[in-house]
Amino acid sequence: MNQILSHLKIQINEKIYVKDPETSALGKKIVQESILLIDEIGFEDFTFKKLGERIGSNESSIYRYFENKHKLLVYLCSWYWGWMEYRLAFSTSNIANPWEKLQKAITIVTEIIEDDTATQHINESVLNQIIIVQFTKTLLTKEVDEENKQGYFLVYKRVINRLIAIIEEVNPEYKFARSLASSIVEGALHQHFLKDHLTTITNCNSDNSPTSFYIDLAKKVLQ
Repeated sequence: MNQILSHLKIQINEKIYVKDPETSALGKKIVQESILLIDEIGFEDFTFKKLGERIGSNESSIYRYFENKHKLLVYLCSWYWGWMEYRLAFSTSNIANPWEKLQKAITIVTEIIEDDTATQHINESVLNQIIIVQFTKTLLTKEVDEENKQGYFLVYKRVINRLIAIIEEVNPEYKFARSLASSIVEGALHQHFLKDHLTTITNCNSDNSPTSFYIDLAKKVLQ
């Protein structure tokens, strides 16, 4: 899989960026270091000025790739969900049994991610931590409806739609497939956050992972 991923080009909506960062060494550096910097200082304190200082480039050079830091965060999230979509498709394509396929899909979208060495300029493990903490910030804005119309969240919705299709294979009569699928994908992020920060309001911990919780939940509601 690593060999295939090394040649994989994640397709990102062109409206999210000014210039595709994958087309230059500087663009890839912006993506690489923005992930590390956001993880270190948080999105609230992250600025293009600080990123420019980190990569040894003018702040203006970053604006040639992204209009603002919100668009950069949307780009990072879109890349993550595009990568996740590929992993889902690759890992479930040869599984015939619907329930086994669903368990595999839930595992992929809920597990803690390790860095994939095939993508050298993106640390997926660190990016996963950013998604856990920051992803909802791309959605909870006044511009969400317009950005949705522009297709900003299309790849995220494709990930959920893949899960919906598998849930419907398991139980075609279950009438809440879309709600269950979106709850698994979004809820897993929240459960990871809770187990790391607000431990008294979740059963998820080092012994009981969000993956175990959502597989158990799916089994009880679908079978």
